[in-house]
Amino acid sequence: MIERHANLMGELTTIALATDGSSFSDGAIKEAIFFCRSCGARLVVLNIIAVDSGSESGVSAQATYSVQRREVIQFIENIKTQAAENGIPCEVAIEESYQPDKSIVELADKYQADLIIMGNHGENNLLKLNMIGGSLTSKVIGHRFPQVLVVPKECSINMEKILLATDGSWFGQMALKEALNLSSHESTLKDVFVLSVAKKELDLEKARELTETVCRKAMEKTDQVTFTPLALVGKPARVIVEKAKELDVGMIIIGGHGKGFSKLLMGHVTEQVIDKAHCAILVIEKEQ
Repeated sequence: MIERHANLMGELTTIALATDGSSFSDGAIKEAIFFCRSCGARLVVLNIIAVDSGSESGVSAQATYSVQRREVIQFIENIKTQAAENGIPCEVAIEESYQPDKSIVELADKYQADLIIMGNHGENNLLKLNMIGGSLTSKVIGHRFPQVLVVPKECSINMEKILLATDGSWFGQMALKEALNLSSHESTLKDVFVLSVAKKELDLEKARELTETVCRKAMEKTDQVTFTPLALVGKPARVIVEKAKELDVGMIIIGGHGKGFSKLLMGHVTEQVIDKAHCAILVIEKEQ
């Protein structure tokens, strides 16, 4: 396995944009261009043409892939034009694969990307795939790439307010570190809401103590941003999504896997948040 050295947001040198060539990538493309321009990073555009060995004969399948490749090349040319207009170095990788999620991560590693940006849905080559165990976006995150930014189609990230979902695990600590890093690099960031969700009333006090501790530690490190503790009871994914909408935050920061008292960030919860949230979601998977 390749050893990854993931820089935090604000220290990015290479950003991998995984796009399926559809309008569902619009939000991801826009934010990839923005972050590359802001950070002086290069852009690597990734497109994986999914191969289904059982659906067509070899000749027919090759003809289909050739058509898809022509269509996506035209789509990516527009991205390259945007990058050039913004002075962003841009490279492109188009591949056919039986495992698109694995190929995306392998290519991101090959190009030493610090961050993968992708949409949360899609309709043709890439993001539409509903494979066993969840969507392609979720499967990419399941490979535990250190940082994946998921951007809905219509999303435009406003960094004035973000929501940090935490469960007290190592990944929650990394999410906090990322929030602090953003507070030092992002001048528009004013409020970070630290949310912990207890599944039952019995655990609410523990959740409250966790968020208060996180906020206290955060405020010891910065006075530029206000950290507000929030502890609620309910189904974790629903509470996170609804609270993010209510607070009108521009981004949710969440760990991909949790091991804290509530285990609220494990597996399906993060997947559900990605599927339902109105805003961008930054998933932190940096290893201990």
